[in-house]
Amino acid sequence: MPNTQLARMDAFTFPSYSIDLSTGEALFDYALTGPDGEQRFTEVITLPVPEQSPSDAAVAALGRVLELLHVVAGVSYYKAAAPGQLVLPAPLGPAAAEFVTAVYTKGLAEYAYRNQLPYVLELTPQIPPGRVSPPAEYDNSERRPLSAVGGGKDSIVSLEALRRAGLDPVPFSVNPNHVIKAVNAASGLPALAARRRLDPVLFELNAAGARNGHIPVTAINSLIAVATAVLHGLGPVVMSNERSASDPNLIWNGHEINHQWSKGVEAEGLLRAALAEHAGLTEPYFSLLRPLSELHIARLFATIDRYDDVVTSCNAAFKLRDASERWCRDCPKCRFVFLALAPFMSRERITHIFGGDLLADPTQIPGYRELLGVDGHKPFECVGEVEESVVALSLLAQQPEWRDTPVVTALVAAVPDSAWATAATSDTFTPGGGPSYVPPVYAKALHSLTG
Repeated sequence: MPNTQLARMDAFTFPSYSIDLSTGEALFDYALTGPDGEQRFTEVITLPVPEQSPSDAAVAALGRVLELLHVVAGVSYYKAAAPGQLVLPAPLGPAAAEFVTAVYTKGLAEYAYRNQLPYVLELTPQIPPGRVSPPAEYDNSERRPLSAVGGGKDSIVSLEALRRAGLDPVPFSVNPNHVIKAVNAASGLPALAARRRLDPVLFELNAAGARNGHIPVTAINSLIAVATAVLHGLGPVVMSNERSASDPNLIWNGHEINHQWSKGVEAEGLLRAALAEHAGLTEPYFSLLRPLSELHIARLFATIDRYDDVVTSCNAAFKLRDASERWCRDCPKCRFVFLALAPFMSRERITHIFGGDLLADPTQIPGYRELLGVDGHKPFECVGEVEESVVALSLLAQQPEWRDTPVVTALVAAVPDSAWATAATSDTFTPGGGPSYVPPVYAKALHSLTG
């Protein structure tokens, strides 16, 4: 479809969804509509099929979870034209409506900022009138947790905390690549995986110049994880999102623009409330690491060495053809994770993990100046707060192994006195800093790891 026609699309709708429980395959249909016709899409999400047939209660709860997933996964297709009307397929209760609205506004805030579409931040979904029948309560709180694994340090820390507490976690991922498979193998725990296939038409439209940009993919994957947990009779989905994920990158038109919004505590609370209201789940989903800073998590990861040969937090590395290369060593994520881990590891160990020494490379200095708030705003990447970067640098500046490296020397000279003063009073290693939805038994598991 020519982009001129896409530009005239005035509504986004959700025609239908279906699931085949024998194969786990769910089909989600979407449509962009306008005066020139419509553009249809079908997304395929395949859940792992359990060995035993799910109970009637699980099937009922699964259906309600998929209703939310159908609406939330639509952001991938809505953004191709970003019409002013978002027409939902069925009535929703207030908590589910608030969550969906936030996904399409706050979750697409970076997309709206980059494409200069301020109206997206004010989008109000059209919800059909009608009463939403209350779901039956589905108590899954005491069952084995499903632990989301992304291949990086954070999810490894969660997995090990759950394992050491005897909670018998089940690793889970969506579209696992070679990195995630290697991490699962290193854990020694049997894993579950789901598959998500975007409609190929979307890639054709993007190649032809359709609007594109960042989406709240964590919200989508979280619902896929919850659906998998329900189908398999498992307990809560355990994520590994830290407190700094709630920190926005910048303010635009009076709105916070946060690359990590769907990893933040607001999104977590809204999703939990929506699942409780719409699907009846008593303990659906939470982030175990929410009380911790990125730097605190890095210190915990440094005490675990069984994953040194497989871990990566680099998004670019997932696209590399050479499976032996796990870090691109030239992106904000690589720079931040190296900076966060370096104070707590020997130089030999961290260089082995990354395949190079970023703090010995002067070409990394401009990128580190951004992370430290010296130049520009925090990069649109999953990186920690500016204050955390300054704290990490202050620790390195005191260590003989690191203080004379080219990057550390240059950065120490560049950071203003005010930033050093803030870092000196930082609560980086004190758990807390806002709301946390971690249940008491899991809080004990985290405490056993943090000491």
